[in-house]
Amino acid sequence: MNHPDIVIIGGGIAGASLGAHLAADARVLILEMEDRAGYHATGRSVAFWEETYGGAVVQPLTTASGPFLATPDSDFHDGTFLSPRRTLHIGRAGDEARRDALLAQFAGKVDLRLVDPAALVPGLRPDWTLGVLEASCQDIDVAALHAAYLRRFRHLGGEIRLDTRLVAGQATAGSWRIETNDETIQCRLLVDAAGAWADEVAVACGVAPIGIQPLRRTVAQLRVPTMPSADLPLVMDLSERFYFKPEGQGRLWLTPHDEAWSPPCDAAPEELAVAEAIARFEEAVDWPIAAVERKWAGLRSFAPDRAPVYGFDPDVPGFFWFAGQGGFGIQTAPAAALLASALVRGETPPFASLEPGAYSPARFR
Repeated sequence: MNHPDIVIIGGGIAGASLGAHLAADARVLILEMEDRAGYHATGRSVAFWEETYGGAVVQPLTTASGPFLATPDSDFHDGTFLSPRRTLHIGRAGDEARRDALLAQFAGKVDLRLVDPAALVPGLRPDWTLGVLEASCQDIDVAALHAAYLRRFRHLGGEIRLDTRLVAGQATAGSWRIETNDETIQCRLLVDAAGAWADEVAVACGVAPIGIQPLRRTVAQLRVPTMPSADLPLVMDLSERFYFKPEGQGRLWLTPHDEAWSPPCDAAPEELAVAEAIARFEEAVDWPIAAVERKWAGLRSFAPDRAPVYGFDPDVPGFFWFAGQGGFGIQTAPAAALLASALVRGETPPFASLEPGAYSPARFR
């Protein structure tokens, strides 16, 4: 594809999902700097769909994505991307205000109910007396979702080039001249779906950065033979000091809910963060840890107001932002891609519940 209409920078869930829609009526090329798509944030997700996760600005995107994740078109994917999980938000004395704020924020939007947390999590330490159940939470098969988008993208004629890094971009007379590590490409529209590298891509193209900040999130897989069941809910601390999720019988994924500043990079876990996660886990339950089987880290990229950034840059025509998804890019991908593709085409956004202005890059200019 020597003369695409649209070039998307980044082949993770953002670029793949948007490309799968835009390729229906345009020649679309995805440039991915790694040797495989989804290497960074997409491939390191803890993988759940939870409507309250990300707060009020993210919830409409998550909720709107639910039906597609549950029952995608049969020609897109055979079966569902979801499996039952539930979330139990837990707290101790002093966390009542956080509990009440959660209930108030999502009243009438998400089904939340007060429960006795000990009844749902055997082995929970007795000081954890506050519980809010979010029964709609589901696990997401991230690998299948990402692969399905790439498959649809290629089926529609889209092309993805791996090991291809954008070096510079220049807007000239209604088009873009893009220099990569091994070629020059002309296109009419450039989409920045570069995740942690979104601001770097913008600057390389002469576009003012937004201030998208990569924050490192650490995860450890623990072997916990006494964990009562693999079907326990995702357990989230109301104070946001940890969460953990069963990952098969006798194993779980645990994070200290860290958000450490990081430059864009191949993120690696910090030993201190893993130790903090284990200490907080041991405060919550009495299940002995047999081993830390593996650990990893990913970069969650946030705009200054922590809302995603979708839309044309108001100062540079032909430069489209699709970035700043934080840690919520997987669970919001279906709705976000539909919204962004409508904005690219100049069409009416597909969901009445979504207000495009809330995500527009114009709010930072």
